[in-house]
Amino acid sequence: MKSGARAGDGRKPRADAIRNRERVLEAAKAVFSQGGPAASLEGVARQAGVGIGTLYRHFPTREALFEAVYRREVEQLVELVQALKAEASPAEALRLWLRANVAFVATKKGMLAALALATQKNPDLMAYSSDRLTQAVGELLARGAAAGEIRDDIGPEDVLRALIGMCYAQDRPDWQDSVLRLIDVFVDGLRLRGQPPG
Repeated sequence: MKSGARAGDGRKPRADAIRNRERVLEAAKAVFSQGGPAASLEGVARQAGVGIGTLYRHFPTREALFEAVYRREVEQLVELVQALKAEASPAEALRLWLRANVAFVATKKGMLAALALATQKNPDLMAYSSDRLTQAVGELLARGAAAGEIRDDIGPEDVLRALIGMCYAQDRPDWQDSVLRLIDVFVDGLRLRGQPPG
């Protein structure tokens, strides 16, 4: 078959298929974070610039799309750790990473109902994300403690618990701005005395 590989025949996906999938995921992130769980798949396809058939070829159910967006967001946050370690001081890297998590939580809030369904079908999903994010923030904390910038008596679970608490404590339209301010205060509180704010 010359026009493209059939699913499951062992061939790599075509470049345009990969691009379409990425466009759908990016559009879904935007639509779900703004429109909540009722956001339509047609709206996602429209924003991605693809037909609804293309969307369903990649993601046959709403839950499959939500899970793919969620996993992609987690992986991007894990990859961000390496970039920040190369570009920012330890305390500043932690602050920037936590701030990036706010957008992830906004997307997650918009997908909450569907994610609940997805985790019923795939109970490992939440454990997977928790493990990955705990390891990621643990790297940032260890780097900060080794550099003498951040106290060493706070664990990654403590940091993630505080972040989740800040993000879910309020649901006003401006909640993200408020949480970003709180993150700055939180990271300043983690600094060892004598360390100036980033």
